Amino acid sequence: MIGVEVVKLVRRPRTWVSVGLLCLLPTIVAVFLAVSQIAPRPGEGPAFLSAVLANGQLYPAAALGIVLPIFLPVSVAVVAGDSIAGEASIGTLRYLLARAVGRTRLLVAKLAAVVVYTVLAVIAVAVTGYVVGVQLFGSGSASLAYATSTVSGTPLTTVQLLERTALMIAYIGWSMLGVAAVSLFLSTLTDSSLGAALGGLAVLVGSTVLVALDAAGGVRDWLPTRYWLAWVDLFREPILWHDVQRGVAVQGVYIVVLLGAAWANFATRDITS
Repeated sequence: MIGVEVVKLVRRPRTWVSVGLLCLLPTIVAVFLAVSQIAPRPGEGPAFLSAVLANGQLYPAAALGIVLPIFLPVSVAVVAGDSIAGEASIGTLRYLLARAVGRTRLLVAKLAAVVVYTVLAVIAVAVTGYVVGVQLFGSGSASLAYATSTVSGTPLTTVQLLERTALMIAYIGWSMLGVAAVSLFLSTLTDSSLGAALGGLAVLVGSTVLVALDAAGGVRDWLPTRYWLAWVDLFREPILWHDVQRGVAVQGVYIVVLLGAAWANFATRDITS
């Protein structure tokens, strides 16, 4: 069942269109930077965007920083929101369950497909960012021993940079699974895939607003978007693990609780579509 759902995901043109659009935006930004040679000042714009003119190997981080606040969560929310509600809206959900496909098995298969999409999207943006960055801005050093430096200014070898980039991809992917859990849960509550996706986005927008609100200080550390940008600490020397670990833990809570709620609701729901 998991293989069937993954194949369906891969064969859908909208999967590749959405991934392509995610990769297109950082590419356009890189072209403008390369042509104008004008980068944002340090501390302005997405993380690392001010440093990519000197080192294209930093562009995977900058590319993910560009798509993370809005475009990547939107894509994940749409795919996750369509997982169950999409089948209900076109009348195939009852047919699938009538073929003796257990509800838990179907939900796990849908979740697996969402995970595959999330990982695919994050890796695609990072790889595109690396290729575009190195082609347009170079590697930043004639020596392969020390390719770049951390946010703290400490030199990093190429291997260290790749290791930290892999950690960044894993962290952002985990954060996006929190988004997927929200929309997947909502997808079990409604027959409208658009409603599930918009509901997930509404939660994220509300979280983003509250994170910036001083009055919400009591709950800020438990909001889903609170630690999204903590991956920047992976590029410090030494790595600052506190916010990264908190981010992993907070997203873990949302993932476990919301997926459990999605299973509980879907397992007892009356299927009419």
